[in-house]
Amino acid sequence: MTEFDRKVEEASARLNRSMANLAETLEKETAELVTYLNDEVVPAVRSHSSKALRHAAGKLSEFAEFIEKQRKNS
Repeated sequence: MTEFDRKVEEASARLNRSMANLAETLEKETAELVTYLNDEVVPAVRSHSSKALRHAAGKLSEFAEFIEKQRKNS
C-alpha cells in the first residue's frame, strides 16, 4: 500500500466517522424536537386556538345584536 492510498483510507475513515456522528446527533436532536413539539407546542396552540375561537364567537354575537338593533330602529 502506498503512502497516498493509506492517507486516502485514513481520510475516508475519518469522514465515515464524522458522518456517523452527525447522523446520530441529528437523529437524537430530531427526536427531542418532536417530543418538544408534541409536549409543549401542540397543547399551547390548541389552548390558544380555543380561546381565539371563543373570543371571535363573542364578537360575532355582539355584531349580530348590533345588526338586529339597527334593523329595529330603521
